[in-house]
Amino acid sequence: MGFKFLKVLAVAGLVLGLSLSQAMAKDTFIIGVPGAHSGDNASYGVTSLKTAQLVAKLWNQKGGVLGKEIVVQAEDDQCKPELATNAASKLLSSEADVVMGHTCSGATKAALPMYTSANKVIISPSATSPQLTQSGNNPTFFRSIASDDMQAKVTIDQVKKLGITKVAILHDKAEYGRGYAEHCQSFAEKEGIEVALFEGITAGAVDYSAVIQKVRSSGAEAVIFGGYQPEASKLVTQMRKKKIDIPFLSDDGVKNMHFLRLAGKFSEGVYAVGPKDISKNPMYQEARDQYRAEYNEDPGAYFDQAYAATVALLNAVEKSGSADTEKIMQVLRTEYVETPLGKIRFNEFGEAEGVGFDMYQVVNGEFVEAK
Repeated sequence: MGFKFLKVLAVAGLVLGLSLSQAMAKDTFIIGVPGAHSGDNASYGVTSLKTAQLVAKLWNQKGGVLGKEIVVQAEDDQCKPELATNAASKLLSSEADVVMGHTCSGATKAALPMYTSANKVIISPSATSPQLTQSGNNPTFFRSIASDDMQAKVTIDQVKKLGITKVAILHDKAEYGRGYAEHCQSFAEKEGIEVALFEGITAGAVDYSAVIQKVRSSGAEAVIFGGYQPEASKLVTQMRKKKIDIPFLSDDGVKNMHFLRLAGKFSEGVYAVGPKDISKNPMYQEARDQYRAEYNEDPGAYFDQAYAATVALLNAVEKSGSADTEKIMQVLRTEYVETPLGKIRFNEFGEAEGVGFDMYQVVNGEFVEAK
């Protein structure tokens, strides 16, 4: 067999490989799911990933979208901005059609310029920083959860109900936690509530004795914490062990089973903001039953928001009849879609209409709506 013939075969094989690859690409619709799939915040991101995979499976059983099989491409960013840009780069390189993620506000903020530049539609189920929509720099960004300023308003409303006049506000220095804390500070000052201490803590630290002593010395009647459950659980545990029994209030990054497990008995009485109760929505229960049947476990935090985001994306693609970004966004902004959150659509800034927050409290080891 001559060299020229081998060369022809090699070229032909390459062309055939490319053709097969292109043919496969035409037969699939890719949903990119970047988020915290490992690390301290994996409990949030893994739930969203499993939810996207579940919704994709259910749609594929009915023929997929636009006659194509839906494929979920996962990219782990661990909620770290430097990894988020890498995840976005991989999704854009693989020509993901739409994106459902990222998990955390800081990671989302870092990656958004890349999606904006590529004109790629992205819906986050859990990134709540107001700046993501209010800056006006992210026209293809949407989210199926309300923003931090709404969480902060609910928190300060609860502080007022408790008759508290002086608070200590702590945060984990990250985009999400710091933003929530700053909004709490602003709302507190407007309501005449004294902020006796406002301080960032080091995420991942083991001992928070120093800042807890500052809380004690400040005379605060309650602690408000902006951040996630790993730090919240350590803070409240160490506070209670030091006999500091003042109310502890936090954000939706704390309202989950992992916080309850980590803080144990010390979680009792803790307040945390969370999405409004949607348990009476038939699609809510149906979606949760589907998740339990698929994974043999209860869904974690942001499940309903991730389900809603994935369904909203696929519905918009189906109704627009294409993967064209402008057409998808037009449907997202003008047509309601049934989700576990209820009927939702998105306003001109990408905010989901009809979603919001309530305050919950740990009673007998579980979160219940606060009275």
